[in-house]
Amino acid sequence: MLCHIYRSNRKIDTYLYLVDKDDFSAVPGALLKVFGEPEFSFSFDLTAERELAKEDAVEVLDNLARQGYHLQVQDDETVEEMLTRRTLN
Repeated sequence: MLCHIYRSNRKIDTYLYLVDKDDFSAVPGALLKVFGEPEFSFSFDLTAERELAKEDAVEVLDNLARQGYHLQVQDDETVEEMLTRRTLN
């Protein structure tokens, strides 16, 4: 599956994976608000066998198929923590 990676301009080491380039319709508005303006990084062919530096390829593929996007955050933070902290500030 070809996927497209965008980096956050607000949050270091935070990336958004999409199936369709520049199509953010599946990403919740609240998440995009916290993520900031997505900056296109690169595209690549993702398979279940592919080794990724910080993510599990099978989990990424599952999220892309199930919800239309995958969010990669820093190792020490969960998506819920990121959204909660941003909402409170």
